[in-house]
Amino acid sequence: MKTKPSSGADSLSAQLKGLLPELEALYQDVHAHPELSMQETRTAKLAAERLQAAGYTVTTGIGNTGVVGVLKNGDGPTVMLRADMDALPVKEATGVPYASQVTATDSEGKTVPVMHACGHDMHVTWLAGATQLLAQTRSDWHGTVMAVFQPAEETAAGAQAMIDDGLFKRFPKPDVVLGQHVMVGPAGMLGGRSGPITSAADSFQIRLFGRGAHGSMPQASIDPVVMAASVVLRLQTIVSRELAASEAAVVTIGALQAGTKENVIPDEAIIKLNVRTFDEGVRKRVLGAIERIVNAEAAASGAPRAPEITSLDRYPLATNDPTATQRVVEAFRRHFPTDRIRTTGPASASEDFGSFGAEWGVPSVFWFVGGTDPGEYAKALAANRLNDIPTNHNPRFLPVLHPTLEVGVKALVVASRAWLAA
Repeated sequence: MKTKPSSGADSLSAQLKGLLPELEALYQDVHAHPELSMQETRTAKLAAERLQAAGYTVTTGIGNTGVVGVLKNGDGPTVMLRADMDALPVKEATGVPYASQVTATDSEGKTVPVMHACGHDMHVTWLAGATQLLAQTRSDWHGTVMAVFQPAEETAAGAQAMIDDGLFKRFPKPDVVLGQHVMVGPAGMLGGRSGPITSAADSFQIRLFGRGAHGSMPQASIDPVVMAASVVLRLQTIVSRELAASEAAVVTIGALQAGTKENVIPDEAIIKLNVRTFDEGVRKRVLGAIERIVNAEAAASGAPRAPEITSLDRYPLATNDPTATQRVVEAFRRHFPTDRIRTTGPASASEDFGSFGAEWGVPSVFWFVGGTDPGEYAKALAANRLNDIPTNHNPRFLPVLHPTLEVGVKALVVASRAWLAA
């Protein structure tokens, strides 16, 4: 059953309407000027300037480029709102007038294209709008708002960097940590769940050692290309043959690099892989299977050295507190049509958002906001072609501006006020 939004929702829409032109401009500006992880200096400056203009006490440079704004408004709970700022080394192919033309130097010294292919530009704009609305409506609530603009979510380094730089000691402990992410789904929809909401993720580099030779004399080699191919194929059996159908995991090989010339068998090969899990027991079994398979395939090939398995990054499992989640859902149902509030399964994507609540020892809630044109989504759904819609990290990923912008701003304000009662 569809219900009408409350009068409070109408008031919030009216307050937001006057901010939309400047928020649209901010979004397009940030989209056109993306910055790689730990290089978000321009974006951080924009965030800090907006917080200062709204009356927040602002601290910059936390965890390198992180920004924290605090607005105290009498006695009451403290609510932390988080947005991530970094972009990806992806060449944009959306074709919009404000498409990124930016290149940058990555952590390995390579020049790469840069794009907001995961929607963090929208996240920055949402939080900028929500903090401004909360500042303008201080008569409607009491407590403290803490806005956190976080660097380096894409490398799983930003949340921990801010924590290591004294976030927990320098700022008030929140009663709840709130965050959201734009995803494929009808624009205007809000989705989430109690319990695990985004997966744990582990990324590794595997270095396999062989013995090089002339391409015409493979008998003189220990071919790391064949070794790597065997490893890749065998790793795919972990999910299909070592886990029960009721257990969820994803094992993805993202890179396989070996050799430089067609008639030269190289000395070594590199595999980079990513693992997603929702249960610590499953995670340990999958990681153990990876190590077992890699070492066994190397031994079977007669490798002169044991493989090197190096951790690249790790995202913790993000888990929504049941009580806090119910509080957010009830607030959403009072302010949005009920048919726009959906319960989702856990997402196989990963986030370092969960580090804030887990390490601070406070409840956290994370939810998704649809960013796909509703008409296009409906057509794709009817044709059973949802996978054709460009997802996050795709060069053509681009949320529709409206109503994605409005809904994301409102959702942060509504969720915050569930704690910041008048």
